[in-house]
Amino acid sequence: MAYDKFTTLTSTAVPLPIENVDTDQIIPARFLKATTRDGFGDNLFRDWRYNSDNTPKEDFILNNPIYSGKILVGGMNFGSGSSREHAAWAVYDYGFRCVVSSFFADIFKNNCLNIGVLPVQISPEFSTEIFEAIYADPNTELEVNLEAQTITLLSSGTQESFDINGYKKGNMLNGFDDIDYLQNMKSEIETFTESRPF
Repeated sequence: MAYDKFTTLTSTAVPLPIENVDTDQIIPARFLKATTRDGFGDNLFRDWRYNSDNTPKEDFILNNPIYSGKILVGGMNFGSGSSREHAAWAVYDYGFRCVVSSFFADIFKNNCLNIGVLPVQISPEFSTEIFEAIYADPNTELEVNLEAQTITLLSSGTQESFDINGYKKGNMLNGFDDIDYLQNMKSEIETFTESRPF
């Protein structure tokens, strides 16, 4: 499934400074029955967002209208736990295009890259600076430049570089998933096939 190209994202951010956020909190297991990617955003952090009677919990960050944006800034070890793809689907479906953390669980990180969510790993020191800046001013913006592989806190100019697999970077810049990548090479594959003697 193709998604929007990711080049440079400038946005306010939602702070979630909780360490060891696992995939069962990102999207609880009881919501994994669907096989399409739509609708999971409604249940992102479901047990943290809502009471048992489905009323919003006022003290949870996603229910605070002061904070918004396409960037989620999480605590260390974001996306640990089970390997469910649905966690990345929920993040994307909610509207986040980038998750920032000082450490990601590998499987969650790769699941994000497969569907158009950019996981940006930064130093713990920069993470602290970003949280402090957002709490001081919820209108604080971050700029994430995928081509340059940089993330900048615009209020201070502090910038760090981040790593990303070259293949996944190319796919995100073009808005491709793995199947789109192969389909884009269809003519080359056909030419190669025709040149084979068998």
